[in-house]
Amino acid sequence: MAGVPVMAGALALSPLAHAGAVAADKPTYTIGFQGPLTGPNAQLGINIDWGVKLAVQQANERGDLPFTLKVKEADDQGDPAKGPTAAQQLIGDSSVVGVVGPTFSGATKAAEPLFTQANLASVSASATASALTDPANGFKTFFRIVPPDSAQGVAAADYLTKVLQVKSVYLLDDKSDYGVGLAGNIRNQLTANGVQVTGDSVAAGTNDYSAVATKIANSGAQAVYYAGYYADAAPLAKALENTSFTGRAMSDDGTNDPKFIQLAGSASEGWQMTCPCLSAAASADPAAKKFVEDYTALAHQPPGTYSPEGYDTTNTLIQVMKSLGTDVDRQKVVEGLRTVDHKGLSKEIRFQPNGEVTEKGIYVYEVRNGRIAALGTVDKLIAG
Repeated sequence: MAGVPVMAGALALSPLAHAGAVAADKPTYTIGFQGPLTGPNAQLGINIDWGVKLAVQQANERGDLPFTLKVKEADDQGDPAKGPTAAQQLIGDSSVVGVVGPTFSGATKAAEPLFTQANLASVSASATASALTDPANGFKTFFRIVPPDSAQGVAAADYLTKVLQVKSVYLLDDKSDYGVGLAGNIRNQLTANGVQVTGDSVAAGTNDYSAVATKIANSGAQAVYYAGYYADAAPLAKALENTSFTGRAMSDDGTNDPKFIQLAGSASEGWQMTCPCLSAAASADPAAKKFVEDYTALAHQPPGTYSPEGYDTTNTLIQVMKSLGTDVDRQKVVEGLRTVDHKGLSKEIRFQPNGEVTEKGIYVYEVRNGRIAALGTVDKLIAG
């Protein structure tokens, strides 16, 4: 596919900076991004998209690639029904040799059969549903750099039990593939830990959370865990604030974003979130601090949840592509991902045969004084 022209809609970023370098002399390849750029939870996709753009801009500016990179975006709004259409936009562009995404688990599940059929690698920075890497699905070109909900579920349950030391938990999910799967994993581990579990399911997009908030308060549970996204966690938090509930409130990576605070206001204070994600802003690593500066300069907003992972995913693809020289095609990228070893900001990225990343750290964050603060990994918090 060397030299295939980029179709309309691809986004060129930062031409080569080195004097005398002529981009036209090099073949052009495109890295696709699929995720929500509009819709109720769009910020989670936007966070990743800017990480993709930054990685591509920096790679072009270094001038050491035997090709020029572009980015092409496909907005699926985080909606499973729109996942296949967004995937087809990328698949239909023959210059796209790898995809960062999809972003949400439901859209990923819907899109992966098409990516497999097209032999196009999709590497998600955020889709965590455990079933996505089940061999029975036949998703042969899917990879992800975040651990599955089975890991987050166990970690969340152990944190509730061993750090917060609660004896009863109310589990609420949003009826999505992501929410239901995560809640199930948490329930299983809480039960194994001897914690009393009650719960319910309320579909995402529900206008009024007052009824379920009252149920949570009346249950007597010492903690509530919401498995879903910030657009619904926010009205739930507001509704809980108007009840007698005094327990601990937790959610997940889908809520771990400043948008939750913007939407929930003071009701977000004290909420904690588990996330298989690194906060670059909270890291003491000089490379992370440089990333925050560069990302903010490009995006005109600070990095958010999964921004470092989007950046790392893109750089992983670029490392594979660079090793191929100018002979880059979809099949070779898939094969290269199976053996890649990339030291990213968020973790060392190596993949198991089923596409799972080998490193599986789960972090805990908390809303403090209107900001999200990192508390540390679950393992370290349990160890004290």
